[in-house]
Order: sequence, then structure tokens, then C-alpha cells
Amino acid sequence: MSLPSVRPRLRRALRGGQRPAAALLVGGLLLAGCGTAGPASVHHDAAGDKSAGSPESDADGGRGGHGGQGAQSSDDGKGNANRSETRSALTARIPDQSAPTLPGVGPLMTGEISPSTRQAVLVTGADSDTNTATFRLYERDSAGSPWRPVTDVWRAHNALHGWTRHHMMDDRRSPVGVFSLTDAGGKLTDPGTRMPYDHSFHFTAYGYGFHGEPLSGAFDYVVAINYNRDPGTSPLDKDKPMGDARGGGIWIHVDHGGPTQGCVSISKDHIRKLLRLLDPASHPVVVMGDAASLAR
Repeated sequence: MSLPSVRPRLRRALRGGQRPAAALLVGGLLLAGCGTAGPASVHHDAAGDKSAGSPESDADGGRGGHGGQGAQSSDDGKGNANRSETRSALTARIPDQSAPTLPGVGPLMTGEISPSTRQAVLVTGADSDTNTATFRLYERDSAGSPWRPVTDVWRAHNALHGWTRHHMMDDRRSPVGVFSLTDAGGKLTDPGTRMPYDHSFHFTAYGYGFHGEPLSGAFDYVVAINYNRDPGTSPLDKDKPMGDARGGGIWIHVDHGGPTQGCVSISKDHIRKLLRLLDPASHPVVVMGDAASLAR
């Protein structure tokens, strides 16, 4: 859906008294990914990613980011351990060599990548309970040709409690799988992406993350991950084809320095670069999950 067709939809929602999805993040990020569940909040993930910066974003309107009240103490020390991980250890997870399959991605997950896809973001967590990951963009010329790394290995955060193959609202885990990337947006102006870009004030995150870090700026730039959403709509769109219970509002957004409710976050410089590199004509996807799940 083009930007002109998205805006009228948002205006109709506002006239009807509905709150934009981005605002949800801010109030509690209820969408299922980055937001915390709160009476008047709209996390992108409707309950997923409450930390900062995604539909289920981390903005929960109060301390604790992804987890809301008491979220800071709910990571059982995993966040501190993850923050001490060295860059060399992160880099070691994703080999540099080009190959017909993405590094560390097994036949089952590879089979979910469309033959028409020529760009793939690979997000890999060390195990199912970690909330830090590696992030890298790959490209190929055609189906069956080698994947080539386009970017360096970037550091990323995922959900507070790690990864799951069956994401549910408020489980504070990021969904494992292969998801298309078709729509972007943000509070700041379009940095030069070829993707449809919804520039809106409603991409505003408030509150604090799980480690007490401010969430402001987390939604300056976002790329919607097509988990439980309608492709071709603004990242702020609240429709969830699989139902609210399965969460939603899972985005790639600006990192706020801690785990999310369900989204994936990278630095502002890196997401700006990503937005310029992603090409709808290449049918980009994100392949995301813990190493064991991706190796299937």
C-alpha cells in the first residue's frame, strides 16, 4: 500500500477515536512485540516488545520498559551478562564466507525463503533465552546463487526472554521465522529508503526500558516485520490476521540500550543504512531466531 493510501486510513482511525499503533507503543506498547500491556497503551506488539522502539515496543509508559512495572528485575541478570559479550564473540557467530545458504541456517528454515528473495537480514541469537543477537544483511543474484554479506556484523537486541517458535502477546520473546519486509516509517523524515515510508509523529516512544534506559527515539526509524500483520500497510496499522492473542507490532527499530518486548533493535546509524539498502524489488526478508532454531 502506498503512503497516500495509508494516511487516509490513519486519519479515519483518529476520527473514530482509535489510537494509532505507534501511540500504543508509547502508552504500553500493546501490539505484541515491543509494547507493554497497559490499560491505555498501544505497544506495537500489543504486548510484545515493550522496551523501546517497536510496535510491541518497549515503550510502556513506565519504568521497566518491556516488562512494565518491575521489568528491570525480571531479566534474572541475563541482560547484564549479555552486555558483557565481546564484539569478537558476536562476530564469530556469522562466518564471512559466501554460500548458497545463509550461514547457520538449515534446510527447513532455508525452505521458507522464497526463490524470488534476493535480500535477507539474518538475526541470530546464541540460544533461546538470550536477548542480544547479531544482525547482518545478505544479498544474492538469484535463487541458488551464493549469499554475499552486504554489511558488517551489527550488534542487536531482541526480546527480554529470548526467542520462541510460537509467539504470544506479552511472552516477551521474539518470534522465530522468516518474515517479509515491505513497509517502513518513523518519527523522523525518510532517510532515503525505496520502501513505502510513513512519516508520522505517532512513532513516538515514552517511558523506560527493562534496565531503566529511556525509550525516547526508539521509533525514529522502524521497519515492520511481517509477523501477524497485513503487508503493504503502515507499521502503525493495528490489524492482526492471526488475532490479538498472537501479538504483533514486531519491528526493527532504533536500539535503546536494552532488551525489547519482541522487536529487534539496532543502532540509529545502522537502521538508517539498512533503510537505504533494502529494495522492495529484491523481496527482502528477515530470518530471525536462536542459533538452534535457525539450524533446523
